[in-house]
Amino acid sequence: MPDDTANTTYRFRLADSLLGAQMLFVAFGALVLVPLLTGLDANVALFTAGAGTLLFQIITRGKVPVFLASSFAFIAPIIYGVQTLGIPATMCGLAAAGLLYVVLSLLIRAFGTEILHRVLPPIVTGPVIMVIGLVLAPVAVHMAMGRTGDGAAWLVPEPTAIILAAIALTTTVIVALLGRGWFKLIPILCGIGAGYVAALLFDLTGLSGSLQSSFDPGSLQNWTAASLISMAPVGEKAWFALPNFVFPEWSWAAILFIVPVAIAPAIEHFGDVLAIGSITGKDYLKDPGIQNTMLGDGLATSLASMLGGPPNTTYSEVSGAVALTKAFNPAIMTWAAITAIVLSFVGKIGALLATIPVPVMGGIMIMLFGMITVIGINTLVKSGQDLTRPRNLIIISVILVCGIGGMKFTAGDSFVIEKIGLAAILGLVLNLILPAEKSEPEQQ
Repeated sequence: MPDDTANTTYRFRLADSLLGAQMLFVAFGALVLVPLLTGLDANVALFTAGAGTLLFQIITRGKVPVFLASSFAFIAPIIYGVQTLGIPATMCGLAAAGLLYVVLSLLIRAFGTEILHRVLPPIVTGPVIMVIGLVLAPVAVHMAMGRTGDGAAWLVPEPTAIILAAIALTTTVIVALLGRGWFKLIPILCGIGAGYVAALLFDLTGLSGSLQSSFDPGSLQNWTAASLISMAPVGEKAWFALPNFVFPEWSWAAILFIVPVAIAPAIEHFGDVLAIGSITGKDYLKDPGIQNTMLGDGLATSLASMLGGPPNTTYSEVSGAVALTKAFNPAIMTWAAITAIVLSFVGKIGALLATIPVPVMGGIMIMLFGMITVIGINTLVKSGQDLTRPRNLIIISVILVCGIGGMKFTAGDSFVIEKIGLAAILGLVLNLILPAEKSEPEQQ
C-alpha cells in the first residue's frame, strides 16, 4: 500500500496522456471481446466505454482511478437478446439494468450497505453467477469447433477450428500463469493475437485446405476454402466513420430477462471498489461513497444502452494496471476515456476486429465462461455457509436446475422470463420467504 496518498488527487496533465493510452490497452482485449461475442458494434463499445467513464468521474467527483467497460456477466443475456429480440429491444433491457443500479444506490443511501447483504446473500448470488457461465458453455464449444454459436451451421472445418481454438486458449492460459509485468494484465489480448497470427499462417501456407480434406466438406454450409481471414471489409471501410449507434425500443421481455442478471455485477462492484481502494490506500466506500460509485455504474450503463453499447461497470483488469504502474491519478482514466472515444471514430478498427475467426473467439470463451462459473463457486465457498442444510440446498438447487435447464414462464404473447433471469428471481424469492433454520443464524 503506497505511503503517499496525495498522488490520488485528480490532476489533468498532458504528460499523463500516454499512461491513459496504456490503461486502455490493458482493457482493450476484454473491452472489445463483449461486442464481438454478442453481435454489438465494437466502435460503439469504445465510444460508450469512454463516455461512461467520463460520466462516472463526474458523479464520483474524479476521486476513483477506474475505467468502465462491460462485465462478462452480461454476455449470456446479450447474446440471447440479440438473437431472439434484436439489438434495439436488448438495449431496452440493458437500460433497465442500469436503472436497477440507480435504485440500489438509493437503497444504500437510505439503509446502508447491509440492505444488499440481506436481499442478495452469497447463497443467491453464487449460484446465479454459476448459471451465467454454464448457460454459455455450449456456445463456447460450438464456436471452438468451427460452428455458429447455436451449432446450426459449420463456418470453419473442424480440424482447423480445433487447432486455432487450442492455440488461443493455450496462449491465454500460459500468459495468465507465467506472464510478467504488462503481459500478465492482457492474457485475453495475447490469446486473440496468437490465434489470429495462426489463422494468417494457415492462409499463407494453405494448411487449412489440407486439413479440410480429412473433413466432410458436405457438412460445411458457409465455408469457402479461400481463406480464414478476409481483409476486404477492412479495405472497404473508411478511416473516419461515425459509430453505428443503435437506439433502444421498449421490450418487457428484454427487461425481465436482463435485469436479474445485473445482480451479479452489482455484487462484483463492491469487490472492485475495495480492490482499487486497497491499491491506492484510500477508502472509496466512504469517499466518494459506494452509493455514488454504484450510481455512476448505473447511469453509465444506461447511457451506453441508449447508444447501442454494452453495459458499463468497474473494470478489474485496469485495477491491476494501476497497481503495477503506481499511477494513482484518476485523471489518467480521463485520458483513457478520451483515447477510447477518439478510436471509436476510426472505422477500420471495428472492421479489423470483425475479421477474427470464430474458433479463436471460441477458444477464449471456453476459459472465460468456465472462469465465471468458478467465481460463482468461490462466492459460495467464501460465504462459509453449510451448503448441505435444507434451506441452502433448496435455494441453490432451484437456481441451478431452472437456470441451466432453460425453465421458462410465459403469460400472454409478450411476457416471457426464462433461464438466468427466472433463476435469479426464484433465488431472490426463496431467500426472502424460506425461514432460517433454528440451528443457523439468519443470513446477512
